Amino acid sequence: MHNKTEVIGKYRWTICGLLFFATTVNYLDRQVLSLLAPSLSEEFHWSNSDYANITAIFQFVYAISMLFAGRMIDKVGTKIGYILAIALWSIGAIMHAYAIPIGTSVNNILVWAGIAAVPVSILGFMISRSFLAVGEAGNFPAAIKAVAEYFPKKERSLATGIFNSGSNVGAILAPLTVPWIAVNWGWEIAFIIIGGIGFIWMFFWYVLYEKPEKQKRLSAAELNYILENEVIEKEVENALPKEKISWIKLLKYKQTWAFIIGKFLTDGIWWFFLFWLPKYLEAQFGLVKTDIAFPLSVLYTMTMVGSIYGGYFPMYFINKGYNAYEGRMKAMFIIALFPLVVLLAQPLGYISYWIPVLLIGVGASAHQAWSANIFTTVSDMFPKKAIGSVIGIGGMAGGIGGVLVSKLGGALFDYYENLGHIQTGYTVMFVLCAVAYLIAWAIMKFLVPKYTVITDL
Repeated sequence: MHNKTEVIGKYRWTICGLLFFATTVNYLDRQVLSLLAPSLSEEFHWSNSDYANITAIFQFVYAISMLFAGRMIDKVGTKIGYILAIALWSIGAIMHAYAIPIGTSVNNILVWAGIAAVPVSILGFMISRSFLAVGEAGNFPAAIKAVAEYFPKKERSLATGIFNSGSNVGAILAPLTVPWIAVNWGWEIAFIIIGGIGFIWMFFWYVLYEKPEKQKRLSAAELNYILENEVIEKEVENALPKEKISWIKLLKYKQTWAFIIGKFLTDGIWWFFLFWLPKYLEAQFGLVKTDIAFPLSVLYTMTMVGSIYGGYFPMYFINKGYNAYEGRMKAMFIIALFPLVVLLAQPLGYISYWIPVLLIGVGASAHQAWSANIFTTVSDMFPKKAIGSVIGIGGMAGGIGGVLVSKLGGALFDYYENLGHIQTGYTVMFVLCAVAYLIAWAIMKFLVPKYTVITDL
């Protein structure tokens, strides 16, 4: 296989590299707030529910935006759509540095209009998070569509796993850089520096990306390899009507609902880990600011391994003769078993904070392996023209699931903190994190028991 890769060329992996770096930037921008949350909560007197509301508005706007982001990517194309998305989310990330002036201005307008306003700090961060969410919603629809354009089906889950590992690299780099920048230069500068990175990526994407059929850097052999086994799919797509595919029509397919439910039940778990782990380590183990850098870096290094090998895992079954969907579902069932170790995080946490860090690391790693595969089930079964829209619908469902998980967490933590037993709140949440994937897998398998390609869109 290696020799074949040398012969046909490997420019498609350059595109995968660009997707990897975009996803890294995506998660860097997303995680800055969670790393600064303990100190910001102290400075601005936020309760757990206040912080939950700030994270929930991001997830809610992200969810709604995902619905339209997928449609927008399908309409304007991968190249321009991705540029628009990362430009918007980079601006949104930088806006956090000006959250207090933004909140003050909007608060004055609301007061003038006779509308009761929330505290300035909360309002400013909610507005900034909303802008960030609208832009970030475009990342995965654009990236999945680019993978579908540049990779044959047998390589898509591996390519998805590789670019998706950028989320873990971003999560590793963030605790190593953000607290240090904040301590030395202030929390505002942390948002500005991290937010500005996206504009650098835009230049390389504009220069290096083009659709495969127009890409001059692709050899004829590699283009043929990318399009192998796609002849039937192209013939089907060319024979289909060119009218806009409605969301209602997509919702008639069990394949769409399998993806929706899989995302709804599991995306919130990753959101919980991403947004609440710094506060968990502070609340239960007293780790603050730069103290959390190394433990979180170790945890997210584990998740990077899960993302890459999780994307490769289905190929083991595919090479044994299973079709792409069956191989992926077998792999996803095994992956869904790993988060069960999170059930031990609280019972064994008294030994050392490293026990829950490592166990949660296994669960978060399994999530990334799961994510690499659940995204690819869409490109397995839907024509390319519908991929962005289906990803968008599922992303919206995942975002709504994230809102519910975040709100539940904030309420539980405030309740049990007032009782002096906040660890009980985390125990409840970790049980939810542990079992969600098996439940999601069972429902997905029930809805789509066998590989079925959509041919009548």
